[in-house]
Amino acid sequence: MPEEVNGKTPRRKENSITAQLRGIWRRISLEAVGAVVYGGVDRRLELSDAIEHALKHKVPRHVNWTYCFGGITFFLFLVLAATGILLTLYYRPSSSDAYESVKYIMNDVRFGWLIRSIHHWAANLMAFTVLAHMVRVYFHGAYKHPRELNWIAGVFLLALTLAFGFTGYLLPWDQKAYWGTTVGTRMPAAMPFIGDFMKLFLRGGDEVTGRTLSRFYSLHVVILPMVTTFFLAAHFAMIRRQGISKPM
Repeated sequence: MPEEVNGKTPRRKENSITAQLRGIWRRISLEAVGAVVYGGVDRRLELSDAIEHALKHKVPRHVNWTYCFGGITFFLFLVLAATGILLTLYYRPSSSDAYESVKYIMNDVRFGWLIRSIHHWAANLMAFTVLAHMVRVYFHGAYKHPRELNWIAGVFLLALTLAFGFTGYLLPWDQKAYWGTTVGTRMPAAMPFIGDFMKLFLRGGDEVTGRTLSRFYSLHVVILPMVTTFFLAAHFAMIRRQGISKPM
């Protein structure tokens, strides 16, 4: 037991009490600032009522683990968005720099290999979970009246997920990406009437070049995310409006 010196507590005990008081004051200050900021916003936007309504929304009894594929897909989309933003800080979408920038991310950027690996595996998992979600909806008959529009939105989201995978495949700009995209962009040419136009539109010319890389990059990081966000908002709004369907 520490002994008192001249009727005073030891310096170590004083420091401990001071640190505790500082911690309490810091928490009180943060809570006060948060209350002032949130209170002002809540008085204008009435967020507390909306949050309370959302949190107290009851989950139907028939919901089981198979209903989680949609939420998992959305979570993976957020992971892909976050890791994709980090990758764009170092990736250079040009035929002369793309491959070297990917090598730089993997070998020199701190945790770059981890961010790119998470992006890669999240993309693969998202393709699986969105397909599993569609299969569950189909076999439960959740595409029938009055949820036809929600099913159509889901089909568009499935197509957008596949488009993400196709456009992102070329971005490493290695041999596998180049020849895989060459074969993939040749397939639309077999379509009647618009086949040649589709191939030229995807490639930006007759062959897969740096122009194709720039076009795929723009689709992957700008156009597809915006379109996907729109369909996600519509999808969630319809689910919120119509509720979760029961199995047929």
